[in-house]
Formats: sequence, structure tokens, C-alpha cells
Amino acid sequence: MGLTGIFDSHAHYDSADFDSDREALFGSLSASGVCGIINAGCTLEASRIGLSYAERFDYIYAAVGIHPGELDTLTPDYLTKLRALAAHPKCVAIGEIGLDYHWEPYDKEKQQQVFSAQMALAAELKLPVIIHARDAIADTLAILRAFPQVTGVVHCFSGSAETAKELLQMGYAIGFTGAVTFPNAKKARRAAAAVPLSRLLLETDAPYMAPVPYRGKRCDSSMIAASAAVLAELHGCTPQELVDAARENTCRLFQIKEC
Repeated sequence: MGLTGIFDSHAHYDSADFDSDREALFGSLSASGVCGIINAGCTLEASRIGLSYAERFDYIYAAVGIHPGELDTLTPDYLTKLRALAAHPKCVAIGEIGLDYHWEPYDKEKQQQVFSAQMALAAELKLPVIIHARDAIADTLAILRAFPQVTGVVHCFSGSAETAKELLQMGYAIGFTGAVTFPNAKKARRAAAAVPLSRLLLETDAPYMAPVPYRGKRCDSSMIAASAAVLAELHGCTPQELVDAARENTCRLFQIKEC
């Protein structure tokens, strides 16, 4: 019997990679045990699209935000527009927001300014955040510490166990994608083993990060079972127990009652 009650806490179904079969996929995921998805916004338009999916499908929720790699899409009134989008009853978080110093050229000052502004919005609206942090952990931690009233998840975590413990002490959950199944993901697996089941989230980052044995293919929420198997082994529990704990954590963090 397959896993049930899978909650994908981070996906991007607005990606053009799903344009050919998105509707059919949304209709089929429940047969793979998927009971919930949060579509994370990277731009204002992606955030709007994510909310449109949430309006049409009971099991889909949305986060709204500006990704650090999408700052060229900003308008002067982006915060006003984000605030309006966040008022939607199926908006459960501000995200995906954060810092990314991997792809050059990048503007550290602008990234930090926009990240901080969105953290302040989350504090104002009392919403959790979904954090992107790539090659920028020190600056990310500094900004998170500046908003102790905000909680959330650091998604697609690939950092050290020490960094994971620091985030846990700050009240954050940690999300793991299919990358934890990659042969070279030893550091991520050590971090995953250090995160208690009560603070771990499952995610795909679909269409990216397909787990082994699907690596190289378009990722979707049905593939989470492969990640759950690896994480369960690290925690000495069954994949179903891992999935159940991650779902409960997701629903608690994002205040979703229909889990």
C-alpha cells in the first residue's frame, strides 16, 4: 500500500513546465496519496496564479512573495500589492522570500532590503514565512533575528547540522526536498537527522529537485514518497510515520485546519 496524507509544503505549479498537463496532474495527485500542497510565489504574478489554483482546488494553498532572484519584477507598490494578495483566505504565508548570492550579478543591498520589507509585512500580518537561503546563510540569519516575532520554514535546506540547530533555536522549521536523496547530499542528510520530527517539513520545490530514482525528470508532489523513505531511515521510523509528522507540522505552522 502506498503512503497517504502527503503534504507538499513547497511547490511551483505555476511553472511553464506544467503547462501541458497541469489540470490532469491536479486531478490525479490524490491517487498518489497527496492531500495538500502549498504553491509558493516568486513574483506578484506567480503569487496571483497560485491563489487562483487555491480557489479552484480545496487541497491547494498559496504563499505570496518576491523571490530574491526576481527583483527585476518589482514595482514601487509591490508591498501594497502583496498585502492585498495576502488577505486572501487561502494565503497561508509570505514566501518564497530570502537571499540568494549564488547567481551573479546580484545586489546584496537590494536583496536584503526587499527581504527585510517582506519580513516586516509578515510580522504585520502575523503570517509565517517561507525562506530561501542560498550561499547567504550569515546574512539570512541576521535578518531573521531582527524579526523574532516571525516564524516559518527554511525551505530546501542543504546547510549544516549546526546551522539547522541554530534555526531550530530561533523557532523555525526545516524543509527538505528530493535533494536529500542525492548521493552527494551527505551534509543535508546529517542536518535532516539533527532536525526532530516535530520540526521537519516535506517538500518538492516542483518542478525542480526530483528525488532519486526520478532525478533529471520534472518533479511533482507524487514523488515525495522517495524523499520520505530516506528521511524515515535517518529518523528510525516508517515512511508513513514520517509523512504523518511532516503533515501535522505543516498544518500547525501554516494554521491549516483541514488537514
